[in-house]
Amino acid sequence: MSSFGHISKALIAATSILIASTAAFAAAQAPAAAPAATDRITNPVAEFAGIDKITGRIITFDVYVDETVQFGALQVTPRVCYSRPDTEQPKTDSFVEVDEITLDRKIRRIFTGWMFAESPGLNAVEHAVYDVWLKGCKQKSDVPPPTAAKADTAKPKTEAAKPKAAAQPADTAPEPADDEPSSTN
Repeated sequence: MSSFGHISKALIAATSILIASTAAFAAAQAPAAAPAATDRITNPVAEFAGIDKITGRIITFDVYVDETVQFGALQVTPRVCYSRPDTEQPKTDSFVEVDEITLDRKIRRIFTGWMFAESPGLNAVEHAVYDVWLKGCKQKSDVPPPTAAKADTAKPKTEAAKPKAAAQPADTAPEPADDEPSSTN
């Protein structure tokens, strides 16, 4: 019985070592814990680049989230723009909708999906004349925010509010100038 007890103690010890090493191996092989969703930064501005294939001109333009900017015959509307902190590996993506204004003035959706700044060719919009891709996400832009632009148009202009000339009464017709052709038929 002593050899049986000795074998069972050795078997238990070997089993516990096997379990511990299997757990350590599994932990080493498991992917690193995904960063928390709070590590993702929500940005109000998406920065795009576009190329006009006819002229060869590349233009960089900023678009505020949920606003639409026209680039050639395309209308670009980012819905969200996410990035990571500077301390992490770059990962910048934006959910974008792109519409085309056709020759008969109809709007046709040509792209809906995610664009990735680190892989611009992955989900760029490739159009016959224009290509558009995401360059990055920003917290600020040189372009005024849409609320400021709307507020500016809502304010009356001081020059526009001033009358330029006295209005003539409705029953008096203006006299034609000398340089205008007269219609004497």
